[in-house]
Amino acid sequence: MSQNQLQRKYCREKRNEMRCCQEPWSALIGGSLFQMYKVDLSSDLKEVAAIEARRNREKERHCRFFNVQNRVMGVDMEALNKQVEERKLQEATERKKEAAYGTKSVQYDLVVQMIEKEEAKRARRVAKKIQDFRQQKQEFKNRCAFELQDPAQFQGISAPLQQCPAYLSDSGPFCGPASMQCFLGEDLDRASVLRMQQQQFRYNLQRQLQEQQQVRAEEKYADMLSGQLHLAMDMQAAQMARLEESCRVAMMSARANVNKAQAAKLAEQQHCEHQRQQEANLTDIQKQISSNLLTENPQDAQHRVLPYCWKGMTPQQQDDIRKAQEAQCREKEAQRQAEQALDNKWASQTVCLAQAALELEEQERELCAEFQRGLGSFNHQLAKDQQAQQNYLNSVIYTNQPTAQYYLQFNTSSR
Repeated sequence: MSQNQLQRKYCREKRNEMRCCQEPWSALIGGSLFQMYKVDLSSDLKEVAAIEARRNREKERHCRFFNVQNRVMGVDMEALNKQVEERKLQEATERKKEAAYGTKSVQYDLVVQMIEKEEAKRARRVAKKIQDFRQQKQEFKNRCAFELQDPAQFQGISAPLQQCPAYLSDSGPFCGPASMQCFLGEDLDRASVLRMQQQQFRYNLQRQLQEQQQVRAEEKYADMLSGQLHLAMDMQAAQMARLEESCRVAMMSARANVNKAQAAKLAEQQHCEHQRQQEANLTDIQKQISSNLLTENPQDAQHRVLPYCWKGMTPQQQDDIRKAQEAQCREKEAQRQAEQALDNKWASQTVCLAQAALELEEQERELCAEFQRGLGSFNHQLAKDQQAQQNYLNSVIYTNQPTAQYYLQFNTSSR
């Protein structure tokens, strides 16, 4: 589109715009005056705003059309190529982030599984200690309700009076309210009770100290196991990284050796071809210099073939031509065999490289499969341990559920 066509198009659009702008104002002026205070000003403001926006867009369009430096005809290939490169770079960055996130997730899952296993072992130890304490320290005969349920407490009541023991103390079992031996408010055994309370307090304090020391030792042991776990995982990750780096270096060195060998062979072929070309050129020059054409050998005229009296080639000439053709055929066959041997060698080299790549891929798949098998066995063992812990809790720990009557016996007195 030329400059004149652009100007005509712009003028035509401007005339249409002015025509659209004049119609609302003419309708407004032609209206009656007594309705001037009832006109909805919001619609006029909207029309003015729309007209102003249209003008601004037209100005921008005018600047874009008539600016020769910024006007672009067709497609901006440079910008499109830049966008494609940015998109590829962004996708590569996202793939790297996803790969790193996957590796970190696997490592974190292993750490969490091992920590959960240690926590389960610790919980089992604590539950076993609680059960042992209940079996050893909370026997039935040491409970408060044992005196009411003791079957041997009423034995000897019907025995004769002379079988009762002599007076032992004011708090003896045979000194009842009617014996007049102890009265309300007296505390004759206060000293022994205080001594027993001190001994009980000392025993409880020592037991609490031992439990705290044991808890600290267990926490220290758990921290040590966690540190060893992190160290082992770091060492395994470092070993995997070293193996990957060694494989990459081996592949790069093999590829570099192959490229060097191919470059050396190609350089040798080019050198031989150049030398053969030089020898052929020298031979051709020597033949041209020593030929009968340049030396003007007078014997050539004697053996010259005259077309009008030539009767054909002699048997000797025919044999010479056949021998030359056979020699050329042999040379051609030798050249073809050499090329075929070279092609076979290149094919064998390609097969060797493909076999090496397949072996490397097979090793990588075996390492991945071994890692997956180890992870699966670890998860299976962890699931078995968790199921055993849950069965132990359900069948051993949580079998004696307290009832409502058990809770009603607390806080029944003011003391």
